[in-house]
Amino acid sequence: MSVIDKNTTFLGYRRENGRVGVRNHVIILPLDDLSNAASEAVAHNIKGTMAIPHPYGRLQFGADLDLHFRTLIGTGCNPNVAAVVVIGIEDGWTKKVVDGIAATGKPVVGFGIEGHGDHDTIMRASKAAREFVQWASEKQREVCPLHELWVSTKCGESDTTSGCGANPTVGNAFDKLHALGSYLCFGETTELTGGEHIVAARCATDAVREKFMFMFNRYQAVVDRHKTSDLSESQPTKGNIAGGLTTIEEKALGNIQKIGKSCTVDGVIDKAEMPTHPGLWFMDSSSAAAEMVTLCAASGYAVHFFPTGQGNVIGNPIVPVIKICANPRTVRLMSEHIDVDSSGLLQRQITLDQAGDLLLENMLRTANGRLTAAEALGHREFVLTRLYESA
Repeated sequence: MSVIDKNTTFLGYRRENGRVGVRNHVIILPLDDLSNAASEAVAHNIKGTMAIPHPYGRLQFGADLDLHFRTLIGTGCNPNVAAVVVIGIEDGWTKKVVDGIAATGKPVVGFGIEGHGDHDTIMRASKAAREFVQWASEKQREVCPLHELWVSTKCGESDTTSGCGANPTVGNAFDKLHALGSYLCFGETTELTGGEHIVAARCATDAVREKFMFMFNRYQAVVDRHKTSDLSESQPTKGNIAGGLTTIEEKALGNIQKIGKSCTVDGVIDKAEMPTHPGLWFMDSSSAAAEMVTLCAASGYAVHFFPTGQGNVIGNPIVPVIKICANPRTVRLMSEHIDVDSSGLLQRQITLDQAGDLLLENMLRTANGRLTAAEALGHREFVLTRLYESA
């Protein structure tokens, strides 16, 4: 019997638009790289807030600019965020992000630096941030049904224990969550290479299958266009090879274990898009760890499962990243980074069902407020995905 069922609940923060988060962050969100310094100064002034610096936001255009806005707005809209202060170099684009976040009903305000300078902007933004953080500090957790907890996954620094242990642990947990009507997400488009037909066969409808193959082929075309169709020195990575994975096909077969045995692929979304109904969603995404976790956060997912073999230290500013490992050596040498030790699965000390339940138990504790290893260690990797060069 699983540790979760239709009556399972967790303690979450109910937001103005009905979504439920598991953290209560007040973030200072720079629109562009020029606004990082002011944003970090505000976060330094107002304790309990968090700046999320990044290197982009100037002279982007077309689909790349659309993705930039979608990611920043999605980050602010994530239910783990209580309130947002947006700072940009100029007013127009700053207002666009503010308006996008305001659609959720949560408190948000924006400040443009041009015509004011850093000192005045920091002073005004700090006043707003102080009001927001005091307001957010009175928010109370409430009992919420488990199906309202959105969960995403990707793996990193994979080795042979990933596909045989940590990834199937996630798959078992996903099977149990999927049966309860949860919102789930996986991606890593290039890391499905050689196993894409398996995912296509799991698609719930012909329309979903067609969209999945469109996304997969579109990414393959990018790889082919840049004359690296063999993904040499990128897929598998040197760390993957050191861990015993010799081909991208081997890596793909391990990656696919994360979607379990009974889940159907119920929908397909582009980078940082939000799913529209419960089920397992495929998101076209980079396989780079921080990039995809950032995209999942922007899509609205509140908790992230991250299986690793060789050991990955990834975290995220707003989404708790739960790391699972089945490699006893990594668990021993990097224990401070591992939340769920599933090495007993490969040593035949526990069953796959028990491993999945260990992860689900940790997920519930995390949702109720327990810090993940990455949170406790201060890992706040936030990496925006770029499609092409700026103008």
